[in-house]
Amino acid sequence: MKVMVFVKATKESEAGMMPSEKMLGEMMKFNQELVDAGILQGGDGLRPSKDGVRVRFSGSKREVIDGPFAETKELVAGYWIWEVKSMEEAIEWVKRCPDPMPDSESSEIEIRPYFTMDDFGDNLTPELRAQEEAMRATTGQ
Repeated sequence: MKVMVFVKATKESEAGMMPSEKMLGEMMKFNQELVDAGILQGGDGLRPSKDGVRVRFSGSKREVIDGPFAETKELVAGYWIWEVKSMEEAIEWVKRCPDPMPDSESSEIEIRPYFTMDDFGDNLTPELRAQEEAMRATTGQ
């Protein structure tokens, strides 16, 4: 089961507060445990939303909205991509994670499973499935 694990933003991360040397060391140790277990497929920290943009779609219109974005609790400060046996395994790994935002009142991590091609049922025709598989082979996914 492939999951994306989101580290939610806080007021501190949105203000650009960088993690301490101690926090970086603890997170690197945790990441190495994920690598050693064969779970970690990727991940990164994200810059504050003031450095980002959103593109709003309305029919054929596209509107670019510059950050920062107001709802900190809805923002992502970083992510991992994991391959785990189950949601329960992902939860157990997250429980072992160092607090990603120790300088905040509280912090939160969200786990979301990826769709598989089978989830799309008959809407993913054999032709579309072949096209998707070819694209994934080209991109190494």
